[in-house]
Amino acid sequence: MPLKLPIPARIPLLYVILGVLLAISVLPMYFYSAQIENMNRERLKTNEMLLQNTVTRSLADDISQHQEALHMMLANLSSSIQVMMLANPSGNDLSAQKLLTPELRAMLENFVSSSNDIAYATLLNADAKGVSAGRIEPDAFLQRELERAYQAAREGRAYSGQPLMLGGGKSARTVMLVSSPIMYDKRFLGMIGSVVDMDYLIRRLQQVSLSGLMPYVVDSQGRLVAAATTQYATGQDMSHFEIVRSFVDEGSKAQLAATREFTIRDGKDTTEMLGTYSPVTSLDWAVVVQKPREDAYRGIYEMQRTGRLLAWLAVFVCVGLSIFSARRITSPLQVLAQSSRAIARGDFSQRVHLKTRTEIGELATTFNTMSEELEQFVEDLKRAADENKNLFMGSIQMLAGAVDEKDPYTRGHSDRVTKYSLMIATEMGLDPGFLEILRVSAQLHDVGKIGIEDRILKKPGALTPEEFEIMKTHTTKGANILRPVPQLREMLPGIELHHEALNGRGYPYGLKGDDIPLLARVIAVADTFDALTTNRPYQQAHDPVEALRIIQDLSGQRLDPKAIAALLAVFERGEIRIQRQLTQTIPLESDASAPAPLQPGDPLTVETTRT
Repeated sequence: MPLKLPIPARIPLLYVILGVLLAISVLPMYFYSAQIENMNRERLKTNEMLLQNTVTRSLADDISQHQEALHMMLANLSSSIQVMMLANPSGNDLSAQKLLTPELRAMLENFVSSSNDIAYATLLNADAKGVSAGRIEPDAFLQRELERAYQAAREGRAYSGQPLMLGGGKSARTVMLVSSPIMYDKRFLGMIGSVVDMDYLIRRLQQVSLSGLMPYVVDSQGRLVAAATTQYATGQDMSHFEIVRSFVDEGSKAQLAATREFTIRDGKDTTEMLGTYSPVTSLDWAVVVQKPREDAYRGIYEMQRTGRLLAWLAVFVCVGLSIFSARRITSPLQVLAQSSRAIARGDFSQRVHLKTRTEIGELATTFNTMSEELEQFVEDLKRAADENKNLFMGSIQMLAGAVDEKDPYTRGHSDRVTKYSLMIATEMGLDPGFLEILRVSAQLHDVGKIGIEDRILKKPGALTPEEFEIMKTHTTKGANILRPVPQLREMLPGIELHHEALNGRGYPYGLKGDDIPLLARVIAVADTFDALTTNRPYQQAHDPVEALRIIQDLSGQRLDPKAIAALLAVFERGEIRIQRQLTQTIPLESDASAPAPLQPGDPLTVETTRT
């Protein structure tokens, strides 16, 4: 079964006040700070994306402008070559002889030297013969690019080749072939090709990387064109980056910059990234920058940490002020509560001392006045209760005394039975409430004898069976006399049933064992002990030891064993002292036969006082 937590009987007012103060102080501030934090976080995030967008767009524009400038230079060179051919009367084509003229070579060399970004230039005629100038020598890869460019030129198209890596080690450089056809009146005359050194782009990318970004340029297939570091090589596939794959998937539709959050996985390690690409439409390239999100949003995280630190600080201050304020309110109430509990326990001497001019101080004054009046009222009630109790017990004792006075042989019998009954019950460890009931019940246990005729009650000899039956009715008579009094209802079992026997041979109802109330069983033992140790018209008083021996013989048959054991314990401690009566009586026939005298070694060994 699920464990059910106990529900507190009450909630301390301190917690209620503290909760209210925290709710009206901390919660609005928390929601306000959370709202401001969200707004600033989105603003900083937008700014970071805008920064990347601006950087990539700027780089893309630089590449486009550089490409346009190169094509313009090629167009100008093509126009100059056409003008030179028209001025030559030998014809308007690029023959092998014209290619060797000093003017054409000088024009080509001036084109190469006009820009640091042009590493090589070549001029080919319609027969693929030509002249070249520059700082590098074409390798096999560049030769294949020249062949592709020449084929495009014959088709009347400009050509922008794939980036290539020339050389190795520190002298390695990334280059790209750009060519333009030379046409005259829609007739193919030749091609001008230039090899562009991409060092300008790498330098630009390196400048961008100083800001913490990782910039690089890829082509339409996702292959690397140039990067700020040598970590990646030209031509390497970069499509494993999600931002690059997004550009490749877009293809020719990629016209605008796009920003993505993505993840880089390196074995078991993962890095959350933020990246942006901007297309270079003239080359089908894209400029890409990316940055770990932890670095990209560092300002956001720092703002969050600072904001949360300040929020927690504010919370602690609010909690401290709330606790201080709450205690200022609840401490006087706690004093009042403690004083109220003391009054509930019966201590009316408690007074509340509070130094406050608030309504609580007025309440304390009123409380003290009430306490004084209650204390006086309770004292009056106690005095009246004591007087009533004394009057009640006096009336009972008077009634019991009146019964005892009817028979001079039983004078003081009710008082002695009451005393013995209380001793037995105390020894048995019975509670004080039971003792109070027992006191009254034992005192009145023979009250029914008022209704017995004197000729029977005071008869000096043995009773006839008919007279004994009348005598037995004193138990029910007593109960009937007291039954109309509600306050004595609990005492009736001791009065009506104290002559019942455990074996069922008692009267008036013949009850057995535990059917006989404990009240009656205790009184029965005390009544028997007093009857055996006092002189009666039909019996001379027994020695207490003999009386206890007789009572022991009746244990479990007529009398309760536990009550008998308690009587023996009290007697052995010497708490019962019996004044022996010297008056001799004529021994007559009785219900119980006298026991044999105690012999040495018998279990009961006590000393008695004879007077």
